[in-house]
Parts: sequence; C-alpha cells; structure tokens
Amino acid sequence: MTYLTPLLSGFIAAAIGTIPPGLLNMTAAKIKMKEGKKNALWFVIGAVLVIFFQAYVAVLFARVIDNRPDVVTLLREVGFVIFSILTIYFLFFAKDPIAKKKTKIKKSSKKSSFFLGMLLSGLNFFPIPYYVVVSVTLASYNLFTFQNPIILTFVLGSVLGAFGILYSYIAFFGRIEKKTDYFMRNMNTIIGSITGLVALATLFNILNYYFG
Repeated sequence: MTYLTPLLSGFIAAAIGTIPPGLLNMTAAKIKMKEGKKNALWFVIGAVLVIFFQAYVAVLFARVIDNRPDVVTLLREVGFVIFSILTIYFLFFAKDPIAKKKTKIKKSSKKSSFFLGMLLSGLNFFPIPYYVVVSVTLASYNLFTFQNPIILTFVLGSVLGAFGILYSYIAFFGRIEKKTDYFMRNMNTIIGSITGLVALATLFNILNYYFG
C-alpha cells in the first residue's frame, strides 16, 4: 500500500488532466488516422517523456512549499482569484469554439512524430501547477509523502495515466468522435463549471484556514 496509493493517485490525476479533448490527445488521434498507429505511438511517447519531467519538477517544487504554510495559503488565495476570473470569463464572455471537420497533418517520420510530441507537450505548462496542487492536496490528507521513492512512484503513475488516456484516443477515437464534438460545442460551459467548483473548494479551504 505504501507505493500503491501514490501510483494510483498519480494515474488518476493524470487521467483527469488528460481526458478532456485537447491539443495532445486530439493530435495523437489525428496522426493515427492520417499516418498510422506507429507514428501516433511515437508522438505519445515523446509527449509523456516531457510529462515525466514536468510532474517530477512540480512535485519537487511542491515539497519546498509544503513546509511553508504561508506560501500554501498565498497560493490558495491567488488560485481562488484566478479560478474566479476564469469562471466568469468562460461562462459569460468566451465565444463557443467551432469544431473543425477536417485538419490536414503533413506526413512525418517516427522521429519527427516523437519530437512533435515533445514539442507540443513542452508548450503546455498546465501540468506543473496542476501536479503542485495535486501533490500538496494529497499530502494534506496524508495520502502522499515527499520522499524520493514515493515521488518517483507518483510520477510513474502520472506517466502511465497520461499514456493510457492518449493511447485510448488513438485506439477508440472513431467511437468517441461524436462525443468530442459535443464537448467542443459546450466547452466553455464545462470548463467554467469546473473552474467554478475549484474556486468554491479553494474558498472553503481559505475560510477554514482563517476561521476553522
């Protein structure tokens, strides 16, 4: 159980963060459709390699700030403001995205697919603050400790979770394409609702810290 909990926690966290249709999973699916499964797998391998380093750096940063309650509280307050602004923006001001029917992807080799995966994954900075919040939250419930073997197990779980979701997009994209179109049409409402819930949860933690 010592290693199973962080492994599963990393897997679930990565799955939640990767499952909404985004640049990485949609590109992986389209590469599979245009260039075949092997090139798509090389793209995914390149992407998860970067995710490994992002998750590892994030948890190391979380270990530093976990010993600073004042910093954790400040991050919660900043996070509440950011998530509140995002909620208002996505629910009331953002325009609904239009799903593109056809997207041309140039033929590429396995090597270029691998580096494309690394590039697109590297351009996505969301995993770093995401895994910081996840690891600090898990630690607050005594489900995670900032010991090197536990950290590596958590990061391994994150890599496996991201790989599993990306591979699912490669394998089952044809079956979930209609659901993806629905998600795209309602993306702003869905994202706004999620950020709203996160903002409320963050506000609860802030109030509990000051008045609990």
